[in-house]
Amino acid sequence: MKISMMGLDLAKNVFAVHGIDEGGRVAMKRNLRRAQVLPFFAKLESCVVGMEASSGAHYWGRELSRLGHTVRLMPAGYVKAYVKRGKTDAGDAAAICEAVSRPTMRFVPVKSVEQQGILALHRARDVLVRQRTQITNVVRALCGEFGIVAAKGKEPLKSLAAIIADESDDRLGCEARLALKPLLDQLAQLRRNTALLEREILLRHKTNETSRRLVSVPGIGPLTASALIASIGDPKRFASGRDLSAWLGLTPQPRSSGGKSKLGRTSKQGNPYLRRLFVQGAQSLLYATRRKPNASSAAWRQELLARRPVKVAAVAVANKTARIAWSVLVHGGLYRSTPLAKAA
Repeated sequence: MKISMMGLDLAKNVFAVHGIDEGGRVAMKRNLRRAQVLPFFAKLESCVVGMEASSGAHYWGRELSRLGHTVRLMPAGYVKAYVKRGKTDAGDAAAICEAVSRPTMRFVPVKSVEQQGILALHRARDVLVRQRTQITNVVRALCGEFGIVAAKGKEPLKSLAAIIADESDDRLGCEARLALKPLLDQLAQLRRNTALLEREILLRHKTNETSRRLVSVPGIGPLTASALIASIGDPKRFASGRDLSAWLGLTPQPRSSGGKSKLGRTSKQGNPYLRRLFVQGAQSLLYATRRKPNASSAAWRQELLARRPVKVAAVAVANKTARIAWSVLVHGGLYRSTPLAKAA
């Protein structure tokens, strides 16, 4: 009996598989240890293998593709609707097998080793930045307990570091200095490591022609361009710029019923890291617009700020930036600003 479609439920040690034949009948149900997965699929005739796009999915996707199988990754949220009852590995594998056969199912492209490597640089940098922020806040809070308050920013933090290092300053006790000095050492190490990762990301950005074209779009820098290219792979899989923006979670959710259409809040689905980069870039654009309100290229943003709160405007600008980025990726060339025509 030839298996035409297989659902593979990924795990750390024990993997569940569920196979069906060309007639849709169940042909196989079993569990595999991690070391058994590749030998099992190596002996199997080529078939469609469905998996959830979870941890390790891209690795298994590459390995199974090398064995001649057609691999299709799916968002876990889309598979959940096909789980019949309860939560078991066998039930999840059966749900994956059913979901992968649906004609309207959306699939996630398998990422290459290079794509995953670049995204690993971004993820590691993001963790270091969050740790740096946490330690900075702890240093400020502990100093504040002793009446030593500093403004936001790097320079005020340097003044706190000087006070902590000054043994003659009696505002801090011996115990407080013992607590704060390791935090400052850790903060310095985090800064060095963050700068190292940022240099590596920038180096790869400079050697990528597509990434260099993307930074011509206002609101997109090397970090956003690098992360976007590594995340989406082929931009032509999005039919339009709106599709890319919706994938990033920057478009409003439709709330329609009874023939009445209404747009709600942004969906916030998709990659939160990419979405945050786009919104931060939009916030920088709006900050520059408020500083130089007479710039002709910022006319649309000026009008937007006049009728919307800053945070709402930032999401709208991020939405537009994503659509422009799609156009640059698909059609090539550089972004060229077109000033709004003046009313007669």
